[in-house]
Amino acid sequence: MWPSLSSVAIFAVIGLSRCYDIKSTVHDEYIKIDENVTLILDVSGDFKPSQGRIHLYTVHKDLVEIVPADLPLNASPPWQFSVKALSPGHDILTLNYTGTDERINVDNAYVRLTLLRSYDLVTASVAIGWIYFVAWSVSFYPQVYENWKRKSVVGLNFDFLALNLIGFLLYSLYNCGLYWIPAIQAEYFNTYPKGLIPVQLNDIFFSLHAALLTVFTIFQCFIYERGEQAVSKVAKGIICLFAVVLGVAIILSWTASISWLQFLNVCGYIKLTITLIKYIPQAYMNFRRKSTVGWSIGNVLLDFTGGVLSMVQMIINADNYDDWNSIFGDVTKFGLGLFSVVFDMFFVLQHYVLYRRTSYAEISGDTVQPEADADAEETQEETVATEQSENQHT
Repeated sequence: MWPSLSSVAIFAVIGLSRCYDIKSTVHDEYIKIDENVTLILDVSGDFKPSQGRIHLYTVHKDLVEIVPADLPLNASPPWQFSVKALSPGHDILTLNYTGTDERINVDNAYVRLTLLRSYDLVTASVAIGWIYFVAWSVSFYPQVYENWKRKSVVGLNFDFLALNLIGFLLYSLYNCGLYWIPAIQAEYFNTYPKGLIPVQLNDIFFSLHAALLTVFTIFQCFIYERGEQAVSKVAKGIICLFAVVLGVAIILSWTASISWLQFLNVCGYIKLTITLIKYIPQAYMNFRRKSTVGWSIGNVLLDFTGGVLSMVQMIINADNYDDWNSIFGDVTKFGLGLFSVVFDMFFVLQHYVLYRRTSYAEISGDTVQPEADADAEETQEETVATEQSENQHT
């Protein structure tokens, strides 16, 4: 009995829908200069050898040597080929399929190549990365301890705290969105098909930890002596401007005018802007008071350590991968790190040189006496009381 027309159609659709995905067994490979690495291509499904061919190529023609550069598909998979690193740098290996079988898909057949001078420099870069990660994470605690020890937050600028909190909340939102939300990850890979999610677990820990410590520091401002300190009108205006930008971005994302990935990028841009301006209120406050009392130098030294090491890591990587464009071609990250380090150096200058012998100078809004002045006044009162007592006995 002949099969019905509908049965033939179903089997035809099934046959056409079967897809053979050719893909690399790895998507990232580190190769030292003059080193050969064997890479493997495999295929999904019950693939039968065919008459097609695969041509392997890279974005940059002078960084690697591929042998063989053409693979015939008349042999059973997997297929092997070797890659030799000729010069340091970054490259992407992809392939083209030439043949008549439309079921073959090569979209996942790519390898990100990192070509390096030395594995020791890679180890040094990783070690430095963890050191500055710890330094930056710990840098929030000296200020918390300083506030607890003095039972006062006089000298700690509230504009700095407010901007810092907003910055780290937005940074946390950016990191968590890219790391945990599949829809946003899909948008990222649609934009950068062969890219990597630029967020690691330690980035999430750092941003959330920083936000929580900033919240706790703000809590200390409510329970400890603060005088008449408050967030300035200028800072409130800047925060309102950020709120308007975020509000517009949320509406545009909600109405699909922009993607949620673009919304997260807006959050990232605001965080970068805050990094540029957040230290200015504290530095100006120290200048007006002619004192750094209340502003923890431990925080500054740890932040300085982290900033310097982050730039050292960037320089090591640029040399190891011959990727100086990562610094001079896009100065954003390096420039922000340098900007923070310069401010830290200015705070060190204020603390150890300019106002080293100045315990405190009262300005408008500070109604609380510093410990040194309070102790002096208490000693003076005790002396007067003693003299009065002696006069009475006489």
